[in-house]
Order: sequence, then structure tokens, then C-alpha cells
Amino acid sequence: MDGMKRKKTRRSAGSRRASVSFPPELYETLQGIARQKRVSVAWVVRDAAEKYVAEKWPLFASDHRPRP
Repeated sequence: MDGMKRKKTRRSAGSRRASVSFPPELYETLQGIARQKRVSVAWVVRDAAEKYVAEKWPLFASDHRPRP
């Protein structure tokens, strides 16, 4: 890796990465929520996605919720 260190992540082996773009106002709101909860914006987005899926499709809801 040409002298660069790899950043270790805490993703589980089954995790998948996604890239998402947000309008500036929404991203600022997500940042504010993340600061309040002392978590990352990624955590806030994962939490929101899990809540959305649980509400819309309860049979697919996961018992494995992210914790701050």
C-alpha cells in the first residue's frame, strides 16, 4: 500500500457499503443530530434506515439495532 496505513473499521463481515448524496440542508440536519447523540452521521443514517424498514415492512425488521 505504498507506506499508507489502512484504517480499521468496525463493520461486520456481512456489512455492505453505500454512497449517498444529500441536499446541503438535510446533511446539516444529520450532522446536528449526530453531534447531539455523539455518533457519526453514518450511524444516524443507518438508524433512520432501520427504523424506516421496521415501520414499512415489520417482517423484515432487524433485532440488531445500532447503539450510540
